[in-house]
Amino acid sequence: MKSSTAQHAATFREQNRAGRLLLPNAWDAASARIFEKAGFRAIGTTSAGIAYGEGYRDAEQIDRGAMVRAVAKIVRAVSVPVSADIEGGYGPSPADVALTVDEVLDVGAVGVNLEDAAHHGGSAALLGVDEQCRRIAAARDAASRRNVPMVINARTDTFLLRLGADIDERIATTVDRGARYLEAGADLVFVPLLVDISIVKRVVSQLGDRSA
Repeated sequence: MKSSTAQHAATFREQNRAGRLLLPNAWDAASARIFEKAGFRAIGTTSAGIAYGEGYRDAEQIDRGAMVRAVAKIVRAVSVPVSADIEGGYGPSPADVALTVDEVLDVGAVGVNLEDAAHHGGSAALLGVDEQCRRIAAARDAASRRNVPMVINARTDTFLLRLGADIDERIATTVDRGARYLEAGADLVFVPLLVDISIVKRVVSQLGDRSA
């Protein structure tokens, strides 16, 4: 692990706490260098972009090793903190997630984006809440064992998949999952396709009430 990993993680954590952090998604070393040169203070990786560049479809069609190698190239190319999109953790179990976190920490990434999509079978589109909470806790434990204050961005696809009979049910499901994920050890909640500002405010307010 790079000697600066813990320091970069602390910097990235503070950037997120300060707010208004713009995190461009790099797909290779060249795009990462361009983003850094443009003045971005941290960089994320795009799992889809990396997969496409390697000749795979999105949604964990690329394997853990290939993804980690791509993340490593991006980390080596820049001096700013890098957060890795690890999709669903490259395996269904908490142990799979912990292994993936260990490997991205090994190459110097200081944050992860971890989603709750059910990539490995089952009839439901999303993993069960309890199951995902155990996976998030495993990610946190893996980083804590190495004394790295890694930032965990917990993604939930409730809006992307249009879950719920109506918008109120979708919001309630999102808030429940988000609150549980934060309790399990996540630092942030990411909800793709939640783009209506008024609904964003409702979700943020209700999450705040749940965590108060």
